[in-house]
Amino acid sequence: MTRTHGGFRGWAADRTGHLTRLRFTSLRLRLVVVFGLVALTAAVSASGIAYWLNREAVLTRTQGAVLRDFQQEMQNRAGALPAHPEQDELQHTAGQMANSSQRFSVLLVATGTDGRTVYGNSGGLSGFSLDDVPASLRTAVNKQQPLTGGNKSPYHLYWQRVVDHGTPYLVAGTRVIGGGPTGYLRKSLEPEAKDLNSLAWSLGIATGLALIGAALLAQAAATTVLKPVHRLGVAARRLGEGRLDTRLRVSGTDELADLSRTFNNAAEALEKRVADMAARDEASRRFVADMSHELRTPLTAITAVTEVLEEELEAETGSMDPMIEPAVRLVVSETRRLNDLVENLMEVTRFDAGTARLVLDDVDVADQITACIDARAWLDAVDLDAERGIHARLDPRRLDVILANLVGNALKHGGSPVRVSVRAERADAPGKETGDGGDGGEESVVIAVRDHGPGIPEDVLPHVFDRFYKASASRPRSEGSGLGLSIAQENAHIHGGAITAANCPEGGAVFTLRLPRDASDLAEQPGERAGAVQVTGRGAGQGQEDAR
Repeated sequence: MTRTHGGFRGWAADRTGHLTRLRFTSLRLRLVVVFGLVALTAAVSASGIAYWLNREAVLTRTQGAVLRDFQQEMQNRAGALPAHPEQDELQHTAGQMANSSQRFSVLLVATGTDGRTVYGNSGGLSGFSLDDVPASLRTAVNKQQPLTGGNKSPYHLYWQRVVDHGTPYLVAGTRVIGGGPTGYLRKSLEPEAKDLNSLAWSLGIATGLALIGAALLAQAAATTVLKPVHRLGVAARRLGEGRLDTRLRVSGTDELADLSRTFNNAAEALEKRVADMAARDEASRRFVADMSHELRTPLTAITAVTEVLEEELEAETGSMDPMIEPAVRLVVSETRRLNDLVENLMEVTRFDAGTARLVLDDVDVADQITACIDARAWLDAVDLDAERGIHARLDPRRLDVILANLVGNALKHGGSPVRVSVRAERADAPGKETGDGGDGGEESVVIAVRDHGPGIPEDVLPHVFDRFYKASASRPRSEGSGLGLSIAQENAHIHGGAITAANCPEGGAVFTLRLPRDASDLAEQPGERAGAVQVTGRGAGQGQEDAR
């Protein structure tokens, strides 16, 4: 099972590392994407503007040359035709016009001597025809404009760009001023379209290269920006792990350098503050330990005297003055309470100093509970539900301390009957009970101590294991020291276990102790045993004073 848990923890650590790297890469990716989008927008805008300007320049230049040549041909050749030419004349003139430097197709339309419309084109019967001219262009060409001061001619030259079977053409038309045929031209713009396509491909390639360059620059910039951030994250993790001497190397005067300086100042201040707190805490623990040790010497003498006085009280000779007997009983009780408090304080200092150790032994949990209850004469008040045979490798003395505090609290502050139950749990099936102690899959021992009292107030539950916690300020003085449950919890922790407190739905409180079946990994070698808590029937249950 250890290998399984280790594998799970390893998988979880790897998963966390992958997620961390993913987040880091995501930030880098966002920077690259932003740079790329800016570069793409700029490149596309520049390429679009360049393409549009070049397109207009190429088409305007070509179109202007063609229209000027066509207009000149219409004036020189079509204008020389008679008002009602024959078809042969139109055909011959159209051919001459098409042989100009611009090499365009020509269609001439006129009214013959017999009143019929005659046509002449430069390409013969399969050449340029009137059907190839858009109707809107024909209407504009044949529409007579009114003569004004700014318009000296009733007819003008009109042009239009069309696409026929994927090939762009320039189509234009005009009438001879003063009367004569109407002329149309059609010029293929395919060479210009190919040039513009080549320009578009060149601009597209340039845009792609600009995008790649921007991505590389973004990667370099992201690395420059994120590398100090990564170092800052690593330093923060080390600081969180307790390595307070962690510092960042500061170089430059930019914002990241200021951030590094701020981190170093914060780490230095934190290290100083923690060192001061540790020194004060150590001094406090030393004071408690020294005070406890110093109190033990006079307490030993006082305890011996009180034992003599107690024997006199219990004797039947009547030698004790009845007037001072209450005072003697008070001295005996308070001396015993003071002695328990000093012992508990010494045990607390051992836990705080980290010197408390385990001395393990193979114990039958049911026998250990029975011995604890029997030693304190609680057999009549406790209902034990524990099968023999549930074995564990624990520290018997510390287990006795825990049980004495839990059962003593239940008897003192709860209500009878007090029920103590024991079960073994499997790590792969939490909560499953077995009575067999030989199954190697059972890894935990769970001991529940339940009473039938009024329960614990909900606002007190989180504090029942706090040292010297008193639920009621009106009752600050009590028989216990307020350390019993705290010491029980520390003894559970040193085993690798824990104690939880809760209220039962049926009434009463339940304290659940969960300990590993084998605490060998936490134990010390024999002979290194630290001081012990001395808990008796009178001293048990002091950690839950005034909790209910």
